[in-house]
Formats: sequence, structure tokens, C-alpha cells
Amino acid sequence: MIEEIIKRFGMKLLPDEGGYYCETYRCPQKIPKDCLPKGYNGERNLSTAILYLITPDHFSRLHRISSDEIFHFYMGDPVYMLNLFEDGLAEKLVLGRDILKGEKVQHLVPGGTWQGACLKGDGRFALLGTTVSPGFDFADYQSGEGFEEMLFKKYPACKESIGKLKRKF
Repeated sequence: MIEEIIKRFGMKLLPDEGGYYCETYRCPQKIPKDCLPKGYNGERNLSTAILYLITPDHFSRLHRISSDEIFHFYMGDPVYMLNLFEDGLAEKLVLGRDILKGEKVQHLVPGGTWQGACLKGDGRFALLGTTVSPGFDFADYQSGEGFEEMLFKKYPACKESIGKLKRKF
């Protein structure tokens, strides 16, 4: 089924972060740089959206982006997600269909938040979507590579999760 999904949507590996993706929407309207918050190096589309597929070997390694990102769970196995907020707080959650057991079908990751996600347990795959606003640009992506020691110190209770989500840097 995984290969069928990749082929159906023409997905490709997401550089550096991991997982497979295809862009499904890029709003043609743009926000000028001088109207954006600090940290953007140029204009941005109002919004972008992708489909995102993770597997045991191809998952979302620890990273952050400048914009808010809303995750949408579509199908497959539950996904473990870690969010490390700028104020030192952390959140561990599960994206999935079983909302009565606390799984989330939708989740907001505020811009600037370190994040990573992988399949929970022995999961085989998960198909997610993300909507980013202001729209995603690779210039706004920052890998967790090289930040491990700082993250371990700032979020000591999440050391095991950080280690898991930094694999293959």
C-alpha cells in the first residue's frame, strides 16, 4: 500500500527532514516581507499545503520552521509527535483516528517550535497533511542537527524522545 500511495500522489523524499511528500496547494497571493514577522528573509505565499507520508524508516526528524503548521491525520497507524516550545515547555502527543482515546486528527505546531514525528509502536505507515501559514519556504526550515546538546539541556525530560527523533542526522 505504501508504494501505491507514493505513486498515486507522485510523492518524493523530503530533503533533510525525512518522509515522503507532495505539495497540493500554494496560494498565489503573497505577503510582502515588510508585513511578515521578524525572521522571514523575503515575501511568502499566504498558505501552502502538502500530503506527508511516514514509514518506520522515513519519518519527521527533529526540526523547526518559521511558520505555524497544522497537521491533519488522514489514514494509517498512529503517529507519535514531540513539540519543544521556545519557553522550555514540551508536549508529547499522538496523531490518529481514535479521538476517544486522546489521539488527535488535527494539531497546531506554532512557528519556531522544534518538532518531530514517527510512527507509534510497530506502525507501518501514516498519511498526514500539513497546512502552513505564512506559506512554507525551504529557507524557513532549520534541522535539529547540531542542536542536540542544547535541546538535551533545555528539555531534559525529553532526552529519549529527542534521541529517537534525531536518528540519521
